[in-house]
Amino acid sequence: MSDTGTMQAELLSEIAAAGELDALEALRVAALGKAGRITALLKTLGGMTPEERQEQGPRIHALRESVTAAIADRKAALESAALEAKLAAERLDMTLPADAAPRGSVHPVSQVMDELAEIFADMGFAVATGPEIEDDWHNFTALNIPETHPARAMHDTFYFPPSPLQGRGGSREAAEGEGNVPLSPTLSPEGEREQMMLLRTHTSPVQIRTMMTEEPPIRIIAPGRVYRSDSDATHTPMFHQVEGLVIDRGIHMGHLKYTLETFLKAYFERDDIVLRLRPSYFPFTEPSAEVDVGYKQEKGRRVIANCGLDPDEWQGFAFGVGVDRLAMLKYGMDDLRAFFDGDLRWLSHYGFGALSVPTLSGGISA
Repeated sequence: MSDTGTMQAELLSEIAAAGELDALEALRVAALGKAGRITALLKTLGGMTPEERQEQGPRIHALRESVTAAIADRKAALESAALEAKLAAERLDMTLPADAAPRGSVHPVSQVMDELAEIFADMGFAVATGPEIEDDWHNFTALNIPETHPARAMHDTFYFPPSPLQGRGGSREAAEGEGNVPLSPTLSPEGEREQMMLLRTHTSPVQIRTMMTEEPPIRIIAPGRVYRSDSDATHTPMFHQVEGLVIDRGIHMGHLKYTLETFLKAYFERDDIVLRLRPSYFPFTEPSAEVDVGYKQEKGRRVIANCGLDPDEWQGFAFGVGVDRLAMLKYGMDDLRAFFDGDLRWLSHYGFGALSVPTLSGGISA
């Protein structure tokens, strides 16, 4: 049996003298590896008598613990020294002039959102927002979407499960989570039944909330994120939409066509835009139409009545456009999923400069 005290002194001296991490690792393997000196001592414990094991065991284990601790301390010291040296070598001279060229890129969706706001603001529209977590009255019922409509099905809409506190004596505030966003069922405005909570499938609830809280005349656009259970090259579970709403006296389909025509000419920066409205059906609009390029236009008397307005006095129109698809059409993108991949190479190719602010006078996509 080697003298554990002598071995400990030798190993601690060698560890303290190690000047590099590689040398320290070699010492660790030589002492504590499978064929290491301390490992060999530990293996001898099995062949000792109980009396010998009682005497030598604590010494060998103390040797292993002291060497292990010394290696860890030395490793931390060497890593700290290496980091200090690296930081010293990479020191930045703050007196140098800044790089004037902006390196960041504006995402195409953000750029298109800014373009839309600029165009519609010029036509007198305000921007309205609302919660992304909605109840099914504002998202479906108020829009005249029946209970049996496929859009309400679980395979198309993301519903929240009822709060575990619901019905168990918990308070409504405790069940609603951060920001007082209700996650448990709520009563409809008529108090008829509880409403399930969901991720909004369109920004139409913003129109409903605006009509219920503001007096006409109303001119708003409602841009924002919406959610549907779908995913392929032209669909994603989360995407962006902008809807418009006008409520005033004497509003008719001609106002809608003019608004969309003016918007599309400004957005695509072409004067030869021609719209053709085709009759269609939507439960939340009357009459309803689609443009031949696939964008929807909407208005409906029953929806106006649901919001507490007299449809004999007030008329209106509403429309909805997919922001991501507008970007695809204008800037030549063929896969919607790339919008949300976070690939900086894609963003550097399709992104916009930080100073590329859309204006009608300077150019929407200049």
